[in-house]
Amino acid sequence: MAEEMKTTPNAEQVNETENTPTPEAEAAAAEAPAEEENDLVARIEQLEAELAQVQDKFLRTAAELQNYRRRVEQEKRQLLEMGKALAIRPLLEVLDDLERSLEAARQAETQDPGAAYHKLREGVELVHQKFLTELARLGVEPIEAVGQPFDPALHEAMMQQPAPEGVTPGTVLQEVQKGYRMGERVLRHSRVVVAAPPDGNSQA
Repeated sequence: MAEEMKTTPNAEQVNETENTPTPEAEAAAAEAPAEEENDLVARIEQLEAELAQVQDKFLRTAAELQNYRRRVEQEKRQLLEMGKALAIRPLLEVLDDLERSLEAARQAETQDPGAAYHKLREGVELVHQKFLTELARLGVEPIEAVGQPFDPALHEAMMQQPAPEGVTPGTVLQEVQKGYRMGERVLRHSRVVVAAPPDGNSQA
């Protein structure tokens, strides 16, 4: 009878037994979120390290660019100063000639005023010619004006006068102030008097 008293487990008890997680399964389920969290932390640390590298590279590049700009500005200033020196140095010799001419005229004035005038004139003409030579060496040349057709790119009309017989209207009659150019660049326009059309009015 004792053996007959043993009961067979019912279906619900079997299902509960099958659904009850084992200790190994519970440990595995607990480890899964921890691994994901560790992966996220590692990824964040990696991104932060990459960001730090990018920021460092950016700062280095910005510093190099600033240093480059400083060097370029310094070189530009040096080139400008060098250009000034190269342009001024020949003019100092012209100034020396002018001072010698004035001194010769002062010495001659005590003996013969006429001789002093001639010496001064010769000296000024020499200085003038030497000055033009130095300007030409720098590529500077006077602008042709008198007898040329008026060109607003080269000339500045100060006034108009009736065109003389045989002169085409619009021709430059007189140069009030000489103009200069350096290659294609106009340094100063020639100030001129222009021949007016026959029916045009003279303008001051």
